[in-house]
Amino acid sequence: MNREQYAQYQAVKAFMRHHYRHFNAAAVVDAAEGYRTFVNQGGKMLVAMAGAMSTAELGLSLAEMIRQDKVHAISCTGANLEEDIYNLVAHDHYVRIPNYRDLTPEDEHELLSRHLNRVTDTCIPEEEAIRRIEEAILDEWVAADRAGERYFPHEFLYRILRSGRLAHSYQIDPRDSWMVAAAEKDLPIFVPGWEDSTTGNIYTSHCMRGNIRNVHTVRNGIEYMMVLADWYRKQTTQQPVGFFQIGGGIAGDFPICVVPMLRQDMQSDVPLWRYFCQISDSTTSYGSYSGAVPNEKITWEKLAIDTPKYMIESDATIVAPLIFAYVLAD
Repeated sequence: MNREQYAQYQAVKAFMRHHYRHFNAAAVVDAAEGYRTFVNQGGKMLVAMAGAMSTAELGLSLAEMIRQDKVHAISCTGANLEEDIYNLVAHDHYVRIPNYRDLTPEDEHELLSRHLNRVTDTCIPEEEAIRRIEEAILDEWVAADRAGERYFPHEFLYRILRSGRLAHSYQIDPRDSWMVAAAEKDLPIFVPGWEDSTTGNIYTSHCMRGNIRNVHTVRNGIEYMMVLADWYRKQTTQQPVGFFQIGGGIAGDFPICVVPMLRQDMQSDVPLWRYFCQISDSTTSYGSYSGAVPNEKITWEKLAIDTPKYMIESDATIVAPLIFAYVLAD
């Protein structure tokens, strides 16, 4: 982090502390201060990332959080895993659609004909992003398959990034890619439900074609949970572990469940999560996990009565960079 960046983070923190005094704004400052205090006192933080945060270019702030040891593990959807790298190699080919709410079915079909995959106001270019990564990762899959080796989805992407094979295609500063930062740190990543991602679909197609002979060449979700359990047990023997959740769904529910699994099913006396924050715009309703209030997690033996809990009901694309800037202002 250079001096100019640090000054920017300090300015954001000062602005927030002065203006964000009530309601959701106050919750943002409280959560950010809680995060800052937690990691400064030696706590480790797992970030759970749902939605399309990589296409929203969260790497602009998340990458520096990883480099500064403010994030110690990530659970994310397969989409967030791959879309950070799509942006890395195809940023200049993305198309923004500011008036996306006005699109007709015919307009959407026209985007399809141009091989543009829309995510709200941003279109991911299929040829420049998806197919470019497919070519690189297929070589890794096939090589591992032929050698009888098996790796997790994020490990295959780490191998590609570390090889330098894609470097000539970078269209953004690699320091703004959270996956590049994670690969440099060898950050633990857990990707539940990877199969429903674009890359997971591509992998399935190559298994069906016979290009990959062992479908287990890519390791699966149960194995991810086992590795996560080992990571959690090891970490909590040394310091408390916190949980910072962006959005809801499987990216959050999968990792937070490691605690009741260890305590109830393994009869292992591990501590509960010692910090919890969720940014979500999901309405609290019957049966909604994404919109459930944090106290509900006490009944599932995920959080303790005295675990600091923060619920920010807002847009994570706005809130998460603010919290990260506040934490980085130290």
